[in-house]
Amino acid sequence: MIFTSEPARRCLKIQPGRKIQGSALVFLSLGLSLLVHAQEPAAGYTNLPPTNVSRQSRAAAQTIVLPKSVPDPLEPLNRVMWDFNVGLMTDIIKPTSRVYRFVVVKPVRTGIGNFGRNLTYPGRLINNLLQKKWGGARNESWRFVCNTTVGVAGFFDVATRWKIPKSDADFGQTFGKWGWKPHFFLMLPIFGPSNDRDTVGLAADTAANPLLYISPYDLVVNDPLTYLGPYTYLNYAIMYNDLSDSVDESVRFSRAEMDPYSEIEYAWTFARANRVVDFKVKGKQDPASLETLESVFFTYKDPDFPDRGKTWSALIPSTGRKLKFTFWLQPGKAPLVYIVPGLGSHRLAEASLALAELVYHDGFSAVLVSSPFNSEFMEHASTAAMPAYLPVDGRDLDIALTEINRRLSASYPGRLGDKALMGYSMGALESLFIAAAEPTNIDIITTKGSVLRFLEGKQGVKEVKISSITNHLPLINFSRYVAISPPVRMVYGVDKLDEFYRAPLGWPAAERTSDIDNTFLKVAVLSKYTLSPRTSLPFDAIESKFLIGMTFRFMLRDIVYSSQRRDNQGVLHHPIWNWRRAPLYQEILHYSYQDYFDKFVIPYYETRNMAAPVADTIEKADDLRTYDAGLRANPDIHIIVNQNDFLLADTDLAWLRATFTPAQLTVFPQGGHLGNLINPTVQKTILEALGGLKAVPPKSN
Repeated sequence: MIFTSEPARRCLKIQPGRKIQGSALVFLSLGLSLLVHAQEPAAGYTNLPPTNVSRQSRAAAQTIVLPKSVPDPLEPLNRVMWDFNVGLMTDIIKPTSRVYRFVVVKPVRTGIGNFGRNLTYPGRLINNLLQKKWGGARNESWRFVCNTTVGVAGFFDVATRWKIPKSDADFGQTFGKWGWKPHFFLMLPIFGPSNDRDTVGLAADTAANPLLYISPYDLVVNDPLTYLGPYTYLNYAIMYNDLSDSVDESVRFSRAEMDPYSEIEYAWTFARANRVVDFKVKGKQDPASLETLESVFFTYKDPDFPDRGKTWSALIPSTGRKLKFTFWLQPGKAPLVYIVPGLGSHRLAEASLALAELVYHDGFSAVLVSSPFNSEFMEHASTAAMPAYLPVDGRDLDIALTEINRRLSASYPGRLGDKALMGYSMGALESLFIAAAEPTNIDIITTKGSVLRFLEGKQGVKEVKISSITNHLPLINFSRYVAISPPVRMVYGVDKLDEFYRAPLGWPAAERTSDIDNTFLKVAVLSKYTLSPRTSLPFDAIESKFLIGMTFRFMLRDIVYSSQRRDNQGVLHHPIWNWRRAPLYQEILHYSYQDYFDKFVIPYYETRNMAAPVADTIEKADDLRTYDAGLRANPDIHIIVNQNDFLLADTDLAWLRATFTPAQLTVFPQGGHLGNLINPTVQKTILEALGGLKAVPPKSN
């Protein structure tokens, strides 16, 4: 369970001067990305049927009114254009930018970007004046004079060194100041996300560019080729230059999210809101949730590290489909660390990549797979239509890792040393299940047919229908298990997430909607600044908890959508259509994690003859304490947790201390949930947990 959404801000860049700047804080990957399709209920949709959650709690939860995004009546067309832009970025800009970055070094690329921004000074001046931002107009004028003279036509940004602030302004913002509220969202070819107001503003910004009016030849009415001067195309060269440094992140974002379009669509709403925000912290702060928000500071350090990995796929026998995985191998034989991410996370999530980089630079090879709660794993490696039952999810993961290991062993004979399984958050819970089952792991004997049988410890024999499998499959053996911040009880953990989502109920009803709106505005504004782990985040306890709850509610949206796309149970009222998802997303967002279990998971397993009562069976199976004997019997387990992790109750911490030896269990006093992964001491502890696996010396770069 970690924030998995990626830096949407980097995908919002559409032209010089319109880049949404920011840092690697929650407001990038949690913030602008968590503001996803938070809209009003779809037309014709009524209240959900009551569940085990009290009617009072359900009614109260529905009083939370989320900020609306710009309407998207052209969603099918916009999604087609989004796919076109992704293809352009992936197949043309990304591969050519590698050559461009090799030929044009970073200082030169930075200079070109500075030059491009300096050229668009007239537009910023005009719009600062039109918006009555007299100080902004003055600062931009001083910047232009300094950079044009001392900065050699703007190639060097001496104004920033002299601490002259920027004041970006464009016609879209000006039209907004004048009262033009966008009526519909637009995805433009090449230029990306926009709306009716900003599209007109883009045209006006283009008209304000002086290069449009500079030409070495005269305008000839009868010759269209003279309408635009050759210098106009310099704008596109500058745009390509700027994109060359952000395209890798943009492409990774498009691959790591189940539906990146929806995240961009809503992020654009707040990124272009241009409204006043109140940064005053009105209530008490909650250290645990604030520290949890800092988990997104944990990211890879080398910008080229993700692209150094290889992405392959392995055929999963239990589904007959191929599952992708990403790996980095040491040049010689080295121990191999398989990394399983948190709830709903993709293998290319920043925390996964950061852990892979951490272990790789310490001499280990690394393999990343997606979470069993992620659509990639669900639709390619899961034998159940929806994740939530640990014996099935854990065994599906074990089988997937086995097949990945088989493929790597065949392709790189002699290169794979001892294997370690490392998971964080939900991935840690699943890793511990595999560790507990290790003493009972038996070979999966398969024959041509439709049933796969395997032992599930005390859970008995499970049968999974498959297409056809023809080989003898021994499960992978791990020499080490490293679990980082695992929840002990899944049900307790998701109940906390539902509780955090309902945190705004602590605000007065009359102020609740405006306070939620202001919280989202804080996120959008803070995303424009460079922050660090030492930054004091301006959120009170309700705000920080709500941001966490919102993040996981949107993860749940993706889980439900993916599961129903695979096996539609008829619970959802709206049709499942890939090209128009907004109404269905609005409906799904009304479901809590409790609803997910009550309305989807439990009915699903009731049709599969699970022992009644199904709810109790699932709850027991999703509790690590059920596997106490297997966990105690495995000395190769190492667990790292935080004392103030909100996913762990006091009884859970007491059980961890009673079950594992001091050499196996490390408890840090602070950090919330994964919020201290950036701490060098925590990183050292993670690497020490892998000690004894005969790692090779780190590869020098």
